[in-house]
Amino acid sequence: MSLTFAFDVYGTLINTHGLVTELEKTVGDHAKAFSQMWRDKQLEYSFRKGLMDRYEQFSVCTQQALDYTCQFFQVEMSDIQKNALLISYGKLPVFEDVKLGLENLSDHHLFAFSNGAAGAVDNLLGNAGIRQAFQDIISVDEIQTFKPNPETYAHFLKRTNAKADRTWLISSNPFDVIGAKSAGFNTAWVQRDAKAIFDPWGVEPDLIVASLPELAERIN
Repeated sequence: MSLTFAFDVYGTLINTHGLVTELEKTVGDHAKAFSQMWRDKQLEYSFRKGLMDRYEQFSVCTQQALDYTCQFFQVEMSDIQKNALLISYGKLPVFEDVKLGLENLSDHHLFAFSNGAAGAVDNLLGNAGIRQAFQDIISVDEIQTFKPNPETYAHFLKRTNAKADRTWLISSNPFDVIGAKSAGFNTAWVQRDAKAIFDPWGVEPDLIVASLPELAERIN
């Protein structure tokens, strides 16, 4: 019997650090640290805006996080340079294991489930060559808040007409896994980096996998 899969996009399917080489042109040896802070601030800003009921699209969080990171590293970037990076953010690459993993799960109902706006995610997945793997894109933008707000997981179930106990949330982001688990979903944490740490909240994923093909092998 087919299951429903809710795939997180940024950091799970799409490598949010895929611009390190491009960043090296501007920030040199600080590129990896710059990329990490940009990502961390992007998420922090989404959490804060959600808690404050001051919703703005994820792309705004991304742009504001870039501004902050430039200030932190004392990097002077022109508006043209920043815009070029933000455009490149819409063309980030997939992780190497993604295409095979999605193919191996194609007998199930696959959905992209993202903090990003649907149009941006559609373009991102299209540029990455994996849009066709998904029946639809479910965006939190439709209810104007961010994961891990419980409302986002309820929205996913409503939009897909799925039942929580037959739905798997797949994410590399512990906050997303914990949020979905708290909402009654089955969950899998994709731990591509053996050094990655899961938040010690006493809420554990149902599965921990190193790749999407491993996920498919263990679920099918």
